[in-house]
Amino acid sequence: MTISLAIDTATSRTIVGIVQDGKVIFEEFHEGATEHGFAITELVSKALKVFPQPDQVVVGMGPGPFTGLRVGITFAQTFGLAREIPVVGVCSLDAIEVDQSKYTVAIDARRKEIYWASYKDGLRVSGPAVSKPAEVENFIIDQFPNLQKLVALSTLQNITEPIYLRRPDAVPTAERS
Repeated sequence: MTISLAIDTATSRTIVGIVQDGKVIFEEFHEGATEHGFAITELVSKALKVFPQPDQVVVGMGPGPFTGLRVGITFAQTFGLAREIPVVGVCSLDAIEVDQSKYTVAIDARRKEIYWASYKDGLRVSGPAVSKPAEVENFIIDQFPNLQKLVALSTLQNITEPIYLRRPDAVPTAERS
């Protein structure tokens, strides 16, 4: 029996849940692209009231906006280190469920761009990438990672580095012109 604390902050939502043997026993989210830091502690506290001793942490590794993604990943890594449990990273786009055999999913990348990936029979065939929406055909947007699928993918993937597809806006003072 495996009990996972699942976290994703790759989208405008902070999503946290407890998944036990493939079944979601707690899930809650908070809307707010700039509120991941506030929301994650509150949501994890609620999740731990349902089941206080998870066996692992599964975290969405993006792609996603730099700050929001970093909040979720850093929280997951710190929690896992403090509890001495494994942390498994999964591509957040892979966890978006679509009931089609061939599809492209996208999430808002801001700056008038989208992060996207294409799938055939549930397997990623291209991406993840960042593009202008006009450059990507027939994408599905405004969907969010499914925690049950995120945890299921943790047996197939273990992404250890965040999926950043562009440089962050912030640059060291020495590199500014």
